Amino acid sequence: MSRGRIIVVDDDRDHLRAVSDWLAVSGFDVGSFERAEEAYKAALEDGVDIVLTDVRMPNIDGMTLLNSLQRQKPELPVVLLTAHGDVSLAVAAMKRGAEDFIEKPYDAERLISVLNKALEKTRMKEEIVRLQGLVADAKPSETLIGDSPSMQALRQRVAALAAVDIDVLIIGETGTGKELVAQALHRQSSRASAPFVAINCGALPETLFESEIFGHVKGAFTGALADRVGKFEFAEGGTIFLDEIEAMPLSLQAKILRVLQERVIERLGENRVRPVNVRILAAAKSDLSAEISASRFREDLFFRLATVDIRIPPLRERREDIEVLFVHFASLAARRYGRSERELPPALLADLTSQDWKGNVRALKARAERFALGLDDLLDPSEGGGDARAISLPDQLAAYEASVIAQALNRRRGNTAQAAADLKVPLRTLNEKIARYSIRRSKRGYATEE
Repeated sequence: MSRGRIIVVDDDRDHLRAVSDWLAVSGFDVGSFERAEEAYKAALEDGVDIVLTDVRMPNIDGMTLLNSLQRQKPELPVVLLTAHGDVSLAVAAMKRGAEDFIEKPYDAERLISVLNKALEKTRMKEEIVRLQGLVADAKPSETLIGDSPSMQALRQRVAALAAVDIDVLIIGETGTGKELVAQALHRQSSRASAPFVAINCGALPETLFESEIFGHVKGAFTGALADRVGKFEFAEGGTIFLDEIEAMPLSLQAKILRVLQERVIERLGENRVRPVNVRILAAAKSDLSAEISASRFREDLFFRLATVDIRIPPLRERREDIEVLFVHFASLAARRYGRSERELPPALLADLTSQDWKGNVRALKARAERFALGLDDLLDPSEGGGDARAISLPDQLAAYEASVIAQALNRRRGNTAQAAADLKVPLRTLNEKIARYSIRRSKRGYATEE
């Protein structure tokens, strides 16, 4: 199987034949051209993955070819072959959109490494576009993102239960998206035009709970200066979502049970009942069996709530969804804060998919937002496996080495031969390190690419 299709351009016939043969032996599908105008026409065809061109050629040179391709096919990566001492020209080409450059004479293995890196980057961009397309094509009512079998099954169950006006217990770990499931049930139901009211049972003090949920009448307690409609009445015709139902005090569980059974409420301080037309969705972090055994949760309330349940899989059980979720959240954050969208490096993706994500999608979202803001080096101890990770010694040494190389290039104004002499390393070694650390020239001088 071909690694990819490469267009090679060089007016030096011997070099063109040699490099084309080497790339073919290395598994690439190669198109060879001595003239840039012929290569340009071939590069515009579908299926071309990368262009490798010499810079100095008669008539149309490599820079002109680069500029032409940037106008017509900006997504096509172009790698330049430069002569010794042409680093400043290559840096100018990078600013115009060149993917990378290789200084002659070069090591054949380094050439393959640079081309593989360019191809990997291109395919990552294509995958990001594909994933963003999946999100963009999603139905407006569908916020349950993911293409794993478990998420497909979850969406199907939500769609099926949304059409049935029945109370539902939603079970899932912290951060899995229980409220999103509840909102999806509401939006896809016949109650969608009426209110969706969420209540965090663990956040309301017990002394205020009954007043907030059922409302009160004037004079019911000190400070009750007027009648107040509770959340159940406010949600008339719509949906009530009781989050963290396991945190509800026992004294109130009986009153909620009555609402579930009779669909009536009593305002605090009032003796008459008021009928309510609401659908009740409840959420818990577990199946509540431990809470029932410890006598912290009423068994009859559980059975009334759990006539039908929806179980949300944790992120660690659907790792194939991590990439699309991360890209989605990072893209939203970039647009929200006016930042350019960043590419997801393969090494970061591997790290993300290897973690257990105890905080589930909520933790992944936080990590994606920091990535979009360029703050992804600030790790949260609550994310992933749960342990904050210090920068490793190899990473610190690599960062230091990259900074020393950048300083040498700045002193020698980009002359790699002189910089290599200063650092007492072979020129080939220095070029490999420049490529490895993505050291590029900016207005402020040479530095590692962010």
